Amino acid sequence: MKHLSKKDMLFISLMLFSLFFGAGNLIFPPFLGQSAGTSLWPSMAGFILSAVGLPILGVVAVAKANGLHSLASRVHPFFSAIFTLIIYLAIGPLLGIPRAGSLAFEMGVSPFLSKDMNLTLALFIYTFVYFGLSYWLALSPSKLVDRFGKLLTPVILLLILIIFVRALTHSFGAPALPTADYAAMPFAKGFLDGYLTMDTIAALNFGIVISLTLKQKGVSHSKQIVSYSIRAGLLAGLILTLIYIMLGYLGAINHGTTENGAQTLTQVVLTLFGSSGAIILGLVFSLACLTTSVGLITSCSQYFTTIIPKVKYRTWVTVITGSSLVFANLGLTKILLISVPALTAIYPIAITLIILTLLNDLFGGNRSVYATTTLFVSIVSISDAFIQSGINLGPINTLVKSLPLYTFGFGWLVPAAIGVLIGLLIKILNKQQSFKKSQQSKVS
Repeated sequence: MKHLSKKDMLFISLMLFSLFFGAGNLIFPPFLGQSAGTSLWPSMAGFILSAVGLPILGVVAVAKANGLHSLASRVHPFFSAIFTLIIYLAIGPLLGIPRAGSLAFEMGVSPFLSKDMNLTLALFIYTFVYFGLSYWLALSPSKLVDRFGKLLTPVILLLILIIFVRALTHSFGAPALPTADYAAMPFAKGFLDGYLTMDTIAALNFGIVISLTLKQKGVSHSKQIVSYSIRAGLLAGLILTLIYIMLGYLGAINHGTTENGAQTLTQVVLTLFGSSGAIILGLVFSLACLTTSVGLITSCSQYFTTIIPKVKYRTWVTVITGSSLVFANLGLTKILLISVPALTAIYPIAITLIILTLLNDLFGGNRSVYATTTLFVSIVSISDAFIQSGINLGPINTLVKSLPLYTFGFGWLVPAAIGVLIGLLIKILNKQQSFKKSQQSKVS
C-alpha cells in the first residue's frame, strides 16, 4: 500500500482548495458580511456549514461511491444519466465556467478600461485569452498539483492575507445593523447564501479529480483513496473557512452602499490601498477564477471521456472550453440571473444524495430509500425553482409554499424525511414478501 508524504498531502489539499476557490467564493462572503453587520458570526456559521461542510462531504461521498455516476445510480440508472449530465453541464460550460470567466473580466480588467471602450469587444478579447490559457492548463491534468498547489494557490492566499492584515490596522468603525433576512434568520440566510458558491455540486465533480490525482501518486486501494480524500477535504475546508472569515470581516467593516460582493470588496481594497488596490484585486480575482475554470474543464472532460470513450480527452477539453467562451460573453448579469433558480432546483437533490451516501450502511443501501427520498425532494426543489423564476404553477405554488421551513429555504427537508420513511417501509414490505415466497417454496 502506497502512503503519501505530508508534503504531497499538503499540495493535494491546496490543489483542492484552488479548485473550489473561484468567483462565488470571493464575492459572496464580503456581501454577506456587509449585509449581516453585527449578525456576522451566526450568518457566517450558516455559510461555512453549506459552503465548506457540504462540499467536503461531497468529495468524501464521491470518493466512497467511486464517482458521481455510480453515486446517482443508487437511485436509478436513468436518473443517474440525467442528473449527472445536468450537474456537469451546470457546473461546467453552461454556468460555472462562464461565470468564472466573466467575473474575472469584471474585476480584473473592466476597472482599468476607459468609458469609451467597447466593453463587448473587450470582454471577447479577454475571455478568448483567458479560456486559451485555461485550455492549455487543462490539457495536462497530472500537473495540476504542481501548478496550483505549489504555485497559484500560495499567491492567492498571500494576496488575501495582505488585504486582511492591512484592514486590521485601518479604522473603519463598528459594523452596521443587519438588513432584511440577516436580522430575522441570520444562520438560515447564511446557509442559503452558501448555495451560491456552487461548491457542493462542484464537489461532486472534483471528487473524481482528487481520486485520479491520488491514483497518479500511486494510491490504488479504495479505502486509502477515501481516507486521503477526507484528509485533503478537511485541510482544504480549514483554509476555506479562514478565508471566508477574513472576507466576511472585510465586508462587515465596509459602510458603503453596494449591490454585490464584488463592489463591496472593491470599496474596501480601494480604501486600504488607493488606486493600486485595483491591481491587487484584479490579480486575486483572475487567479482564483482561472484555477476554478481549469478544474471544472478538467473534471467535465474526464467525465465525458468515460461515457463516450471514442471521443478523446483533448477533444472534450476543446468543446467545453469553446462553449464556455460563448456563454461567458453573455455577461455576468445574465449568468447570475439564471444561476439562482438553477441552483435552487439542483442543490437540495445533491445534498440529499450526499447524506444518503454517507448513511448508506445504516439502511443497507436500499434503492427504495434512495428513490423515494430523491423523488420527493426533486418535486419540491424543481417546483421552488419555477416559483423563484416567476412561473405560476397554480395549486402547486400554494402547496410548496405551505411546507414547513419553506420561508427559511428548507421546504424540502420534511418531504425528504417522509421519503426516507416510505423507502424504509417499502424495504420492510419487500423483505416480508420475499420471506413468504421462500416459505411457500419450502412447503411446496
